[in-house]
Amino acid sequence: MNTNATLSSADLMALEDAHGAHNYHPLPVVLDRGEGVHVWDVEGKKYFDFLSAYSAVNQGHCHPHIVGALQRQSQRLTLTSRAFCNSNLGPFEKFMTDLFGYDKVLPMNSGVEGGETSNKLARKWGYQKKGIPENKARILFAHGNFWGRTLAAISSSDDPLSYKDFGPYMPGYDLIPYNDLDALERELKDPNVCAFMVEPIQGEAGVVVPDEGYLAGVRRLCTKYNVLFIADEVQTGIARTGRLLATDYEDARPDLLVLGKALSGGVFPVSAVLADNEVMMCLKPGEHGSTFGGNPLACAVAQAALEVVIDEELAANANKLGMRFREAMQELVESTELVSAVRGKGLLNAIVINDKPDSSTAWDLCVALKDNGLLAKPTHGNIIRFAPPLVMTAAQLEDCIAIIAKTVREFAKA
Repeated sequence: MNTNATLSSADLMALEDAHGAHNYHPLPVVLDRGEGVHVWDVEGKKYFDFLSAYSAVNQGHCHPHIVGALQRQSQRLTLTSRAFCNSNLGPFEKFMTDLFGYDKVLPMNSGVEGGETSNKLARKWGYQKKGIPENKARILFAHGNFWGRTLAAISSSDDPLSYKDFGPYMPGYDLIPYNDLDALERELKDPNVCAFMVEPIQGEAGVVVPDEGYLAGVRRLCTKYNVLFIADEVQTGIARTGRLLATDYEDARPDLLVLGKALSGGVFPVSAVLADNEVMMCLKPGEHGSTFGGNPLACAVAQAALEVVIDEELAANANKLGMRFREAMQELVESTELVSAVRGKGLLNAIVINDKPDSSTAWDLCVALKDNGLLAKPTHGNIIRFAPPLVMTAAQLEDCIAIIAKTVREFAKA
């Protein structure tokens, strides 16, 4: 229950509205506690979490192994800055590079910082290794991409909601169609292209899954034209799609791997970029960094978060439950007119509501799901993303499927 019993959900939402920036439009629910796949609001109502903080809580809420690591380290040493070495960073970096198979890792804090870091590395490599003339480096992105809301990130966006009225924009960024190898190859012929940054599955765009072979094709073309392949696995990584990395489904090892979200277990902000020496060692002291990046508390939390994923075999669980979930959602597609499509991999899935993107139908359906004990959120108007914690059991998933099916059928009749 709410630790301050005098404040209701309505009271707390009113406080946010009065004193906070209006840069989010959350569902009308105020969460107070979480454990595993469940969260509770301040009145004590229990919900299934089907968003997982946009896949940051793959290991479930307040996982004891991760929280324990946080507690132990917080009582010992939290921050030194990188002006000094700390006793956690080296062991954590070895753990990361061994696990993911790269020479080096550069830890940061947020996912968008990871994206920015990869872009800086790619440009530096382009000038130092590929021989691109000064200030001529180009980085390619796919239409529909989303990697954050910094000025650099929105400069690569084609969504007016992200970029409108925030210009001028970052130069050297260009967009090409997603899931289109021919379009990619046409642009890669330009010797000034240093990198192609792409999500293996586009999450914010509505869980858009490319054709089989696309990622392997990206790898092949980037190798052919001496261009760095940057995989934005901030949302798709850390077992979410049924593999440790979504790029593991194909022969598609990226040159730069960007991780975030579930690298934290939802406990403490941490992100990372992994690369081999040819790329990472282009950076010299003073050219990039962060006061909090690589701090001992983040290192302890991130290693514990990854240990949970490995020890509890969360990738295999996501793969198994994801197949069952899509099967159940496909039944709704075939039996109702409200849902027109289902797509995804592992436990990163979405249903498309048979309505226009500017309609309120998906939002209203999410409010109805909330009333029935399950939390999800629309994206791009008429798409509902479903991404529960990967610690979910088969029995819990069946309960959730029943809630979604009941809500959709009742909503379709209304």
